[in-house]
This record gives sequence, C-alpha cells and structure tokens, in this order.
Amino acid sequence: MRVITIIPTYNELESLPLTVGRLRQAVPDSDVLIVDDNSPDGTGELADKFAAEDSSIHVLHRTGKDGLGAAYIAGFRWALERDYDVLVEMDADGSHMPEQLPRLLEASAAGADLVIGSRWVKGGEVVNWPLHRKLISRGGSFYARTMLGLGLRDITAGYRAFKRSTLEAIDFDAVESRGYGFQVDMTFRVAMLRKKIVEVPVTFVERELGDSKMSGNIVFEAMWNVTRWGMSARWKKLTSKK
Repeated sequence: MRVITIIPTYNELESLPLTVGRLRQAVPDSDVLIVDDNSPDGTGELADKFAAEDSSIHVLHRTGKDGLGAAYIAGFRWALERDYDVLVEMDADGSHMPEQLPRLLEASAAGADLVIGSRWVKGGEVVNWPLHRKLISRGGSFYARTMLGLGLRDITAGYRAFKRSTLEAIDFDAVESRGYGFQVDMTFRVAMLRKKIVEVPVTFVERELGDSKMSGNIVFEAMWNVTRWGMSARWKKLTSKK
C-alpha cells in the first residue's frame, strides 16, 4: 500500500520541521508531499531543502494563497498521477499527531474508503482549546451532520485518509469550497457515493508555533455552503417522490 501524506503550508517555517520529523519517524513508509502556497516566510525553500535530503519528501509550489481546499486538490491530483494508494491529509502545525497516523491507515487497510481522525468520538480529545473553540467545532459538526443527514461526529475534522478509488470517483472541478468548509464538502461527496466512512479517535493539539488561519469569513463560508447543500439535497429528495 503506497501511502503519501499531504501537508499544505503557508507561513509554517517554525512548525514544519517538527511535523515532518515526527511523521518520518512515526510512519517512515509514508511519502510526504508539502504543498506550499508561496509562503513569504521561506517555508517553500525549507521544504525544498527537506526534499533534497530525503527522496521520500516532495514539494509542490503554488503561485499564491488560494485556500486549504485548493491546496489539497492540487496535492490529490499530483499524488493520483503518481499512483499512490492512500492519500492522507495532515496539518503542518502539529495539531494532528503523526504518531496516531497508524490508526487511520489500519482502518483504511480494513476496508474504509475514507477514514476521519475524530476528536468527538469515544477516545478522541482536544488539548489546549478554550471553551469557545470547542463549542464552535462541536456546533459546526452538529449543524453539518443535521443539515446533510450524516451520522458522523466530526465532519469538520482535517486529519483524514482517502483511498485512491474514493478520490478518483470525485469531480474535483465541482468542489467549490476553499476554506473551512472543504472537509464538510468532501465528506458529503463521499457519503453521496455511498462509500464507507469510518471515524477513529485522535488527539487534536492546539498549535504552539505560528498563527492560525481560521477567520470569521471562513466559518461563515462553511455554514452558508452547508445550508445550501442541505436544502438542495432535501429538495431533490422531495421532487424525486413526485
């Protein structure tokens, strides 16, 4: 099973070395693709240095900051063209523990088409989050699963493992979301394909280095899109019965 872990970056000069080092130690069989959105702090140049020293590390440079979703889609296309079997999403800031990646890979090998590293299932947890962040995350997942009719606890989670066949069945050109809602968008598309989605518990650790990319506009975009998708799905269901 050829595995590649895709790590989008924008100004992650401090955190990237720690994350890549832990990943290479925890799961040495996984290749790494760093997708850098032309970081002005030199993250892209540092990634190139890693790639020059380790043949399992690759770098995809993009011309500008175009959102998390666009970065992941670019990474998916790159990895699919090179015949990887499992494509992993991982944040660069250390919030996703590389040491827990084997949990996701085991679930994928056991037959899951999409594995979500979940903070809100039994055994999952969040470290160093204030109460309002927990409420936003839990509330966002609750609203999304209610609107979209999905029985998942952590739809917004960003620590994931996709089977190659799952991503090949998705039309990337039709994926609209670029920010926080990208994870919900992809989950909904996988569910509509009736693929097997499994949640495994993980520990999410708030970043200690660098700045968060979360903003009010990103959250609003996600909630607006979830509302549109949910209403559209309900309308299609109603009209199909007539």
